[in-house]
Amino acid sequence: MLLYKKHLHRAAVALTLLFIPAVLSAGPSPSGYYYQIKIYHFKTPEQESILDSYLKTSYLPMLHQKGFSNVGVFKPIETDTADRKIYLFIPFKNWKSIETFNAEAPNTMAVNHQGYTNAAYNKPAYSRIETIILSAFVTRPRPLAIKLTGDRAKRVYELRSYESPTEALHNNKVRMFNSGETDLFDRLGFNPVFYGSVIAGSHMPNLMYLTTFNDRADRDKHWDAFGKDAQWQDLSGRKEFQNNVSKADIIFLYPTPYSDF
Repeated sequence: MLLYKKHLHRAAVALTLLFIPAVLSAGPSPSGYYYQIKIYHFKTPEQESILDSYLKTSYLPMLHQKGFSNVGVFKPIETDTADRKIYLFIPFKNWKSIETFNAEAPNTMAVNHQGYTNAAYNKPAYSRIETIILSAFVTRPRPLAIKLTGDRAKRVYELRSYESPTEALHNNKVRMFNSGETDLFDRLGFNPVFYGSVIAGSHMPNLMYLTTFNDRADRDKHWDAFGKDAQWQDLSGRKEFQNNVSKADIIFLYPTPYSDF
């Protein structure tokens, strides 16, 4: 009987070890959040003014009324005058909430705003809207509260996108994050907001995450420490995690005065 229990225990441990990598690279847990990033593309200062007014006075108040919190509105620090952008981050508690929200879109998303809702066909408030949907990592299933102490006007938010050559290598990179990379960001005080796999967007397969800093010098200091950290050197040097990113985009953002964070 004792021998039987030992064999049973060993079998259970073996199954657990086989299961862990699959969990770490799998989709969201049942309690995991989904994130929507809406990017408003526009060209003129007049359009920017209309978008700011719409988001500040109409859209965010509507989201808050519906129970949404930690809604972020950001602008690029380095402006491309040919394609200006405003980034809107909305966290959804589950897939049902994002389905319900979008089902109500015709009535609730077009909040009455003269310059935005009723814009003429030849005078729109934007050039185009880009939408990205992400599922939260299983080890970080919900957005995190940031703890910054510096002047809000000097803050630097760093949005990163890591594209992979294949879906399998994308899952491998997600597993790399879940195997210690997110823990390293926490330990070094990167003030992350979210980590997620893109499940709908124009650049796939890829993952995205957002870290926040008091200012640019604070950001550079953190990344310098990250690159020198023994845990990162061990993790990035592992054979199993090689060649899992084919393109990395880094976008430096700052929060608008009316953003929740």
